[in-house]
Formats: sequence, structure tokens, C-alpha cells
Amino acid sequence: MTIVRRPSPFGELLSLRQAMDRLFEDSVVRPAGWGAAGFDGLGLPLDVSMNSDELVVEAQLPGVKPDDVEITVENGTLTIRAATTNETRDGKGDYLVQEIRRGIVSRTISLPNGLEPDKADATFKDGVLTLRIPKADEMKPRQIRISPKVAGSTNGNGSASDRRTISSSQVAAESRQKAG
Repeated sequence: MTIVRRPSPFGELLSLRQAMDRLFEDSVVRPAGWGAAGFDGLGLPLDVSMNSDELVVEAQLPGVKPDDVEITVENGTLTIRAATTNETRDGKGDYLVQEIRRGIVSRTISLPNGLEPDKADATFKDGVLTLRIPKADEMKPRQIRISPKVAGSTNGNGSASDRRTISSSQVAAESRQKAG
């Protein structure tokens, strides 16, 4: 007597469901060319922040040499472009899984007004590019100090008589003296 194994109908449904989920995820959730990079190469993850003195852009570039990175600023637009080389496997077998992205990656962002890109500074450490673009002096926030006015005292900006504080009763008394 031979035992015949029949496939479970639930197994076929499960594989059909997995195929539909994969199709939906690939076409709607993560379509090809979707993301920050658009259709200009592969995606390049960035962090962009601004403080009171500068704009800071950090780009994640693992496996890229600093000499293979090109940074340009033109007409208020920053472009970071990097290239990685494709490794050839000379007869060492086929890939079972190949997920490391190789090739050209780029990212273009618009910069806010009031920056001085000519004074920018770029550093590259542990696969992270850090670009610092200072703000123009006229765009930096300024703090305006309020100097207190006290009767009979001076803070070095003139004589005490120039900045004296007069109460309303003193004003009334002085106006009566002038009138009478």
C-alpha cells in the first residue's frame, strides 16, 4: 500500500495570499523609483537641520569613499552625488541574496534663503557626510537688550540728567511752577 500525500487547499490559499500581499506592497506601498530620490538614482537618506548659526545636512553614505562624493550648490539648490563601484565576482558563485545597493546615488534639495554656501564646510566620518552651511550675518537672529532707566543713575550712555525718570506728581508740580 502506498501513501499518497495530497496538498492542503489551505496551503495554496496561503501562497496565493502571500503573492497578492507582495504584489500590493511592491506596487502601492513601495513602488519602484518612489521615495526621496525620485527617479534620479537610488535613494540617499538625509537629515537636514537648522540652528541659529547654520544649516546642517547629514547624508548616510556607507561604503563610499570621500573622493567619490560630489557636492554642488547652484541657484539655491544643493545636490549631493556619490558613486560606488560594482564588485565583480570572478567565478566565485552566484548570489543567493543581493541587497547591497551599488551604483550612483544622488539627492537634490532646495536651500532656504540667507545662506553663504561659499563658506560651507564638509566632513566625512564613518560613512556619514556632514555639510555645514553658515547663515549670512544679516539673517542671524539678534538679541536686543533692554536697559533699565532709574532716576539719578547712569549706565555709561550719557549723563544722569538725560535719562531721569519723573513721576506724574513731579510733572504736575513742574508745570505749575512754569505757569505761575
